[in-house]
Amino acid sequence: MIPVVLVEGNDPTLVGEAVEKAIGELLGGEDRSLALEDYEGDEVDLAAVADSCLTPPLLVSRRVIVVRSAGRYSTEDVDPLLRYLGDPLPTTALVLGGGGGQIAPKLVAAAKAKGTVISTTVDSRQAGDWLAERLGQASVRLDREAQNLVRTHLGEDVSAVVPLLELLEAAYGPGAKVGPGQVEVYLGEAGSVTPWAFSDAIDAGDAALALGMLHRMLGAGGRHPLVVISILHRHVAGLMRVDSPAISSEVEAATAMGIAPGRSTFPAKKALRSARQWGSANIAEAIGLVADADADLKGASSWAGEAVLEVLVARLCRLARAKPTATHGHRVTPRR
Repeated sequence: MIPVVLVEGNDPTLVGEAVEKAIGELLGGEDRSLALEDYEGDEVDLAAVADSCLTPPLLVSRRVIVVRSAGRYSTEDVDPLLRYLGDPLPTTALVLGGGGGQIAPKLVAAAKAKGTVISTTVDSRQAGDWLAERLGQASVRLDREAQNLVRTHLGEDVSAVVPLLELLEAAYGPGAKVGPGQVEVYLGEAGSVTPWAFSDAIDAGDAALALGMLHRMLGAGGRHPLVVISILHRHVAGLMRVDSPAISSEVEAATAMGIAPGRSTFPAKKALRSARQWGSANIAEAIGLVADADADLKGASSWAGEAVLEVLVARLCRLARAKPTATHGHRVTPRR
């Protein structure tokens, strides 16, 4: 029996799901009411948890002790658990769930040495593949149109697919075939989107799509308007850095953007393509528009932050659609 299982991650839904899966596997069919102790809350005494770990099982063959939100405890707090893990009881499995902050490094090291560490973090660039896998493993069978609807709706909030699939299973039953109309009624607020999906929509000049993504970033994404303006500033600044007749290759663009050797140059390739599409004069105007909007968000205007960003995004989309000019060496002057 594994002495300790540590579940890491920053998404409570995925951490909770992995903790429950680990509990089920470790119990091995034992009665939960007799074999499981679950600790969560601000008043948990880890010394008492360690004592519980040292208690032999009664009427069952094993015991599973769970401590949730383990990141809330300092290195000093987890000392009783560290001492226990130095000589764990073979009939006890300790499950530590992430959350509440960064888990004490010594506890992570002890878990790696004595048991196993499970990471639930989904890299944003791999989120599409992760979501496709989860949809493919679902007990309900979503057709292609329904899967596309879920992907579009969730955006970067891919972990929301976990409760959604549970809801669909409860509503239609395992093995049911589900179409977009059946899924749509159970979708809540649209999830956030990644910064590069947002900037791609702007580069495409699609104002309706870009404005929709802006609202999702401010809403479900919980991003402050100044965070969004920072995303836009980085994007147009990247275009300006590669907007030079001396830059003709992806490698040269990566150097101009300060991408470290060995890192992916794909962002530079995209920036170079977009810069040629925009044209120098339009990039210069975009830099000025972003600077103006930044000042407005910081008090130069009485407009609400969302309104400032809506106008900015619409103007940037217009520039992206405009016929480019090839003049280089432009001077950027913020417009007031």
